Amino acid sequence: MRFRYPAPVTPPTAPRRSPAPEDRRQDPERTRRALLDAAHDVFSEKGYAGARVQDIADRAGVNKQLISYHFGGKEGLYRALRDRWLAREEEFADPSLPLDELVLRYLTAALDDPRGARLALWRALTERPDAVPPGPPEDLAALRRRQAEGEIAPEFDPGLIMIMLHALVTAPIAHAPTIRTVTGLDPAGPEFRARYAGQLRALLRRLGG
Repeated sequence: MRFRYPAPVTPPTAPRRSPAPEDRRQDPERTRRALLDAAHDVFSEKGYAGARVQDIADRAGVNKQLISYHFGGKEGLYRALRDRWLAREEEFADPSLPLDELVLRYLTAALDDPRGARLALWRALTERPDAVPPGPPEDLAALRRRQAEGEIAPEFDPGLIMIMLHALVTAPIAHAPTIRTVTGLDPAGPEFRARYAGQLRALLRRLGG
């Protein structure tokens, strides 16, 4: 299982524009990081379609031209943000782990920084159905392998299990008000995290029958 940012569907971007002389004096790597962090905030708050490059630049405290200069535009910035997530994902998403441990690592990543989950939810809710691609095919292939090896019982549909796993990982972010009402707990707090992770682990272990 892999929890991916969906690819943006946008028209081609305009050619890069050179930044103003005062902007060139800034540390390029620091500027890129500031823009990526600001974009992560704005995309997760407003969705890809609703995010404005001016808002991202203002949040980062830099000239708007630097987005085009460093990333080629809004879509390039989004793709760089997705690449940063994929690099982070490689650090914790070990496919050799048992399924329950792997899913719990995704849950921890989502709760530690919920912006990626919010962005994925924005995309799913606001884009045309045909504009939001399905999960990567290797996700489904990995679940089928686990089923063939006996980790998932034969009566389960791997495709539907994949959808359910994504929902389980994003539920604490998508349903925070409901969680507070039902459990009386802060969905970002340690007590809820421990209880939810324990219940999720127990549920996943039942997939093997």
